[in-house]
Amino acid sequence: MVPFDYIRGAVHLPAAGLWLDAHHRIGAEETVFVSHAHSDHTGAHARVLFSAPTQRLMRARIGGERQEQVLEFGRRYEGAVLGLRDPVRALTLLPAGHILGSAMSLVETDAGSLLYTGDFKLRPGLSAEVCESRPADVLVMETTFGRPKYVFPPTAEILEAVVKFCRDSIERDEVPVLLGYSLGKSQEVLAALGAAGLPAMLNESVAKLTRVYEALGQTFGKCAAWDPDAARGHVVLAPPGAGLPALRQRLGRSRVAVLTGWAVDSSCRYQYRADAAFPLSDHADFADLVALVRQVGPKKVFTLHGFAAEFASHLRSLGYDAAALGEQEQLELRL
Repeated sequence: MVPFDYIRGAVHLPAAGLWLDAHHRIGAEETVFVSHAHSDHTGAHARVLFSAPTQRLMRARIGGERQEQVLEFGRRYEGAVLGLRDPVRALTLLPAGHILGSAMSLVETDAGSLLYTGDFKLRPGLSAEVCESRPADVLVMETTFGRPKYVFPPTAEILEAVVKFCRDSIERDEVPVLLGYSLGKSQEVLAALGAAGLPAMLNESVAKLTRVYEALGQTFGKCAAWDPDAARGHVVLAPPGAGLPALRQRLGRSRVAVLTGWAVDSSCRYQYRADAAFPLSDHADFADLVALVRQVGPKKVFTLHGFAAEFASHLRSLGYDAAALGEQEQLELRL
């Protein structure tokens, strides 16, 4: 039996001194696996394990000194080499397909194996590695879109619609504004804009992280520095929290689209006060969630985030032993 706790939104292997995606500060005596560089999966930790892209992106977002161990995708590392204690025997990072550098963690013990997904998606994109899963005895998975209604169209189809929205706006002498997260979502749509020959203008936070992507070998089309007075003829990329009313005022004639999986909900564009909404997501949709479980073939599934309880119930209807992990809930998982 290997004890696991679920504390404050993070999985903890106390005997091994290993945390998975803790976003609260962990002391120097324990190690934190960081699945990717989004702020809700990171913290000012003293000792971290992550992929090389996540290292670069995390450094761009979180200052300070820490002990860093970069792991290669697909390489099996002995637990002792990583400074982990028994019962962890080995750890392997696998591409999660969420954003550049995002990783799943396959933990091996004498009693069995556990695959922790972090955020993931199976649909191939333009700016992240293709997801790769492996069989495991226990699966701990994110379930943001764990309801059957959240099935997204093919990514190419969504991006084609986004490009058309931008072309139509420019032809009408309006500035198209795309609202998406600075990290991951913006680079995905930026790759599509470049392929379509549409010049982009980047909000400062988007530009900062795009430069990291470029340093890691990704290429994009023509990008201009943020200058609202020169935005005509460009597609403006900005995060949802960029202050839309002030942005519209600075740009003048403009059309705004929000890029999010929640665009499946008809109320989405009204909530964001946008002119359009496109279901472009870097998370797994419902079909992806079910497909991953079938790929992994676990004896036990634990779900977390989003519609965790509903998705666990659906898995039980399919014959899987599944349960939802709740905030503040502490469980001992048997591998």
